[in-house]
Amino acid sequence: MRLKQLQTQPGHLIRRAQQIAVAIFIEECAAFDLTPVQYAALVAIDEHEGIDATRLSAQIAFDRSTLGNVLERLEMRGLVERYPSRDDRRVKLLKLTDIGRAIMREAEAAVRRAQERILAPLDAERRRVLLDLLAQLVELNNDASRVPQRRIA
Repeated sequence: MRLKQLQTQPGHLIRRAQQIAVAIFIEECAAFDLTPVQYAALVAIDEHEGIDATRLSAQIAFDRSTLGNVLERLEMRGLVERYPSRDDRRVKLLKLTDIGRAIMREAEAAVRRAQERILAPLDAERRRVLLDLLAQLVELNNDASRVPQRRIA
């Protein structure tokens, strides 16, 4: 395969789009010092207070071992607290601190701006089509992921 051909392949284009999306997110959220994964973790923990790291990993489709480092950083910053489960003291449950909840809420506008910037080059119809196709692609290939997304009740 030649480089020009490689650069038109779906995997390459998706990887590049992800690089661009992360760069824009980091730029928009610089004041909050948050990565996209950290923000996703905060949102999921806020929505599912008392979730454990394994279920959080499945909820946000992020590798469990790497998520441990993400949670450590959030905990060191005072955004997340871990506490033992009543049922199994070995299991640590997660909740946002007041500071974590405040930062998550303050960052929402910056996150929205990042999402808007990512799609800004496209007109409204192409944005809708792109998002529909990406959602389909992700859903239909979910089980092929090293970390399939699993929804929790």
